[in-house]
Amino acid sequence: MARAAIYLFRNDLRLHDNECYNLANRLADYVIPVYCFDPTHFQPTWHFKFNKTEKFRAKFLIESVEDLRLKLRERASDLIICKDQPHRVIKDLISKCEAGKIPVSAVVYQKEVTYEEVNVEDKIKDLCSGNNIKVHELWGSTLYNLQDLPFKVRQVPDTYTNFRKDVEGRSRVRPVCQEPDTIRPLPPSTTVELKSQELPTLPDLGLKDLIENDRRTAFPYKGGESAGLARLHSYLWGTNAVATYKETRNGLLGTEYSTKFSPWLAHGCLSPRMIFREIKKYEKEVVSNKSTYWVIFELIWRDYFKFVCLKYGDRVFYRTGIMGKDHDWSQDMKKFRLWAEGRTGVPFVDANMRELKETGWMSNRGRQNVASYLIKDMGLDWRLGAEWFEAYLLDHDVCSNYGNWNYAAGIGNDPRENRKFNMIKQGMDYDPDGDYVRTWVKELARIPGGKVHVPWTLSPRELEAWGVSLGETYPNPVVVAPEWGRHTQKSNKKPAYRDSNPKGGKGAGPKNQQRGIDFYFKSDKQGGPGGNRGGGPG
Repeated sequence: MARAAIYLFRNDLRLHDNECYNLANRLADYVIPVYCFDPTHFQPTWHFKFNKTEKFRAKFLIESVEDLRLKLRERASDLIICKDQPHRVIKDLISKCEAGKIPVSAVVYQKEVTYEEVNVEDKIKDLCSGNNIKVHELWGSTLYNLQDLPFKVRQVPDTYTNFRKDVEGRSRVRPVCQEPDTIRPLPPSTTVELKSQELPTLPDLGLKDLIENDRRTAFPYKGGESAGLARLHSYLWGTNAVATYKETRNGLLGTEYSTKFSPWLAHGCLSPRMIFREIKKYEKEVVSNKSTYWVIFELIWRDYFKFVCLKYGDRVFYRTGIMGKDHDWSQDMKKFRLWAEGRTGVPFVDANMRELKETGWMSNRGRQNVASYLIKDMGLDWRLGAEWFEAYLLDHDVCSNYGNWNYAAGIGNDPRENRKFNMIKQGMDYDPDGDYVRTWVKELARIPGGKVHVPWTLSPRELEAWGVSLGETYPNPVVVAPEWGRHTQKSNKKPAYRDSNPKGGKGAGPKNQQRGIDFYFKSDKQGGPGGNRGGGPG
């Protein structure tokens, strides 16, 4: 008797380097690829009831699913699209296949590690165990496979540097797996009635429609495997931007200051092993330097947060974090809204928060600073920031996001919990001429140079000349930290350096200054205790 396998796509929306896809095609005579727009992904966040998935990521997801469906159709298959919870969809498919006398013998999916995703898996396993159907969970989201780690999960090091040295020295990156030689079709429609729903629109998901991208965005790309592979090729072989990545990755404006791989990685449209393979090929054929290595270095950071979450489980979501430390954080929603809407009165913070809200993107440098400001200057609960990022970021990855907010709050993988960013120094270092701030904070567009970072220090005559009325057209700062004082005068002087860096875009910062890693948060020199905080190339 012919049998069918169900392959549930999740955060693995690609066909290249996809072991789940390969296995499903080996297990049965027919393969039913499925994607579920799970309603729980569009419900409120756990604590503060923000939209769990806002319109930017939802649009990227829809585009990614559409691209996957097209690729499957090119291979004489198709993608069954449903708007329901996976276990309910799979139950219905099992019944339909049974009625058509092509029983389901296997369900395949990529293994995840965090609470909600594991709950989905548990429901599928409960369903399948009662129907004598084998469940195949495969590890496929990281550069290094779980089975190849040189230590057990409970022994995952609590510092990135030790983790990196161990996996680089004692493990290996598996080769990219090729697509299967034989692509199994869907069960014949004359036997099994499979109905795919239409791709949802943003309003179908309860979100406002997004007509077009903001022209200022640093991420003007579409979702999907095709777009992700095109970006990979362009960044390496088209512009050669990867060769200067380590020098440009702290930029603020433009597309080429960083890889921008992270949204495709987060949705599984790009495989980290594919990026690794292409980097190694580029190093062999063009150049091997610190910049090319740094992309791999950050892929390992992404792995690290996944394995940390596997080790510590739900603790990454607790107020006290994985280290069990509590602080007297406030949940003042009025103050939080000022931060979220970019109305704190601190231009560098406000510019970054407005970019996020208008595009779904924020640079790594921005993420470091706004997180520090929320927690260390405003004294707010870090989970407010984590859930806001979860809602808005195009590249939200649960392990990297919550792992990094744990770190920023001093309750994660770092013993030095009093780390704090100086907003004025950061603004002057990475946006010395104020171009980034003026791009996003239009109320300050007429203030020249670095003065735009400290409007509250300007004279009434200056403010009037540049069309700014503090407290009216632009807010007074919610917080002015005492350590900012020694840098405010510098804002009125011409910067001592200029980083022209055409590939990195404007605002790339001083060339020789130690800078943080792309994608999420803070770095220490040479990846010291806590290392360079990242979550994959951004």
